[in-house]
Amino acid sequence: MTSCAAPDLGPHGLGASMRRGACPSLAAPMRTGDGLLVRLRPAVDGLTPAEIRALAVAAGAYGSGIIEITARGNLQIRGLTPESVPALAAAIWETGIAVAEGLAIETPPLAGFDPGEIADPRPLARALRLAISGAGETLSFAPKFTIVVDGGGCFNLTMLTADLRISALGGEDGIRWLLSLGGTARSAAPVALLEAGEVVPAVLDIMRSLSALGPAARARDLDAGGIRQRFSAGNALPFAGEGSPSPPPAGIHHFGGAGTVLGVGLAFAQTDAGSLIAFVRQAEELGAAEIRLVPRHGLFVLGLSGEAAAIAQGLARGHGFLVAADDPRNHIAACAGLACASTGMDTKATARLLVEAAPDLLDGSATVHLSGCPKGCAKPSPAPMTLIGAPSGYAPSGYGLVVNGTASVAPSAYRDENGIRSAFAALNALVRENKDAGESAWSCLTRLGTAQIGAAFEQG
Repeated sequence: MTSCAAPDLGPHGLGASMRRGACPSLAAPMRTGDGLLVRLRPAVDGLTPAEIRALAVAAGAYGSGIIEITARGNLQIRGLTPESVPALAAAIWETGIAVAEGLAIETPPLAGFDPGEIADPRPLARALRLAISGAGETLSFAPKFTIVVDGGGCFNLTMLTADLRISALGGEDGIRWLLSLGGTARSAAPVALLEAGEVVPAVLDIMRSLSALGPAARARDLDAGGIRQRFSAGNALPFAGEGSPSPPPAGIHHFGGAGTVLGVGLAFAQTDAGSLIAFVRQAEELGAAEIRLVPRHGLFVLGLSGEAAAIAQGLARGHGFLVAADDPRNHIAACAGLACASTGMDTKATARLLVEAAPDLLDGSATVHLSGCPKGCAKPSPAPMTLIGAPSGYAPSGYGLVVNGTASVAPSAYRDENGIRSAFAALNALVRENKDAGESAWSCLTRLGTAQIGAAFEQG
């Protein structure tokens, strides 16, 4: 379901659900350490440069001016107040930008553009939205319930977690769609291989089973084996995770006759309204016609010639955006840091220090998560390595290290603030001195083990 109408924000200007656990929308923003946060999912494939600028202007006028693109490719506006949220909603409504509401049904960022995709997933996604919306209150689902419809291609969604995953598979018999439950493409449980016309009824059938379990039920709560039998599917179903995962969005990407796409990343998932406005205006002057939000904290700029894309790439670098896939900042997940009152760490400064002191650690084999507090907003799922500011039981100026866990896990090692540079340098040396030829940084650290990692961090 989509909406171009101004939302009903209630008698006090806000919805009743300003809490964690639900997706923060215009009608129900979420309280954070730096005020209220709103998350927007555009209902269209891409936005015009003018629309992106309008959103950035509104973010600066009614929020702190900090804009984020999430790991799932949604846009977040931070630093709002109960008084400014209605004004932001009105400003967005005046632009005519359609904002998706309700159940999240996600497709790849270049769906319909990438000539390498197996099938365009957008018609199937539209059919699902209509069918689920038409079912009304007969279907209930958890607040963060997500369906991924992945047509493949270079920038696919294999690494995104989803409750229901529908993946295009090509073969001699034509295109069919693999329906899987829970997880990423690699970890999801396949339950049926369907023709396009069979997908919507199958999804509705599964969602009715979920509704019977209660409003908090997720696809992982279902018996995959029972669902497989229901669709007369055998145990020899393929997995959706056999293709290559998407690279980071940053870089110039050539798609033959379809054209050139400039990808830019947001360093540590954030930019400021002024930088975004300036870059988008310059890109438009070079010929940019459309901008798409991209999972893994990025933007795709469409409509540029190859020469113009190279010029725009240099301009993006000047505004602080990531413009190359080998930029080590692509492999750091950092929360809002000092922009949030809950933080015990300047995550942006710590990230810059990490890039300087431990380049061998950031080879792309693992993400390092920097979290200002145990909530772990930047990466709720486990990370190979997580650094937490002011963990419970330690001095406020200290940092805790978690290996293969979330920010809420008790750290296995600790270092005070003054020693963090040498701690990073010690981890870098641990990798450099022990890595075998052709071995990745994370494979090396996994082989060495948590105890050795923790000792280097504490004693380096």
